[in-house]
Amino acid sequence: MDLSNLKPAKGSVKSKKRIGRGQGSGYGGTSTKGHKGAQSRSGYKRKIGFEGGQMPLVRRVPKFGFKNINRKEYRGINISSLQKLVEANKVSVINPEVLIEHGLASKNDLVKILGDGELKAKLEVTAHAFSKSAREAIEAQGGTAIKI
Repeated sequence: MDLSNLKPAKGSVKSKKRIGRGQGSGYGGTSTKGHKGAQSRSGYKRKIGFEGGQMPLVRRVPKFGFKNINRKEYRGINISSLQKLVEANKVSVINPEVLIEHGLASKNDLVKILGDGELKAKLEVTAHAFSKSAREAIEAQGGTAIKI
């Protein structure tokens, strides 16, 4: 077998209906659209979510929840990640610029330091927010947690 004798499986490829090409084709006249009504007209477009007159799903399902316009979305970084960063790069001052440089955050992120993992180094950490456990872990090692 090679590329010259490859072909699709029998019955898998069908030719398209050529509608509107005269009565002899069997698809002339109304071109399979039936008589009259919106669906037979040019430019017809069914509304998004229309279900044939049945109450649409979007109206059957009740409203739920709300979107808090004051929500602040933080990029969470665990102290275990900070420990890895210290071991790999020998840094003692950690701020958003350092995190961006090492790919842990992007430039528009608000950074929150979280308390998962173990910290063994004395660090000066600057971030937008700290969890209670993260702040305690940093200060337990003699470091400082500075909120921007």
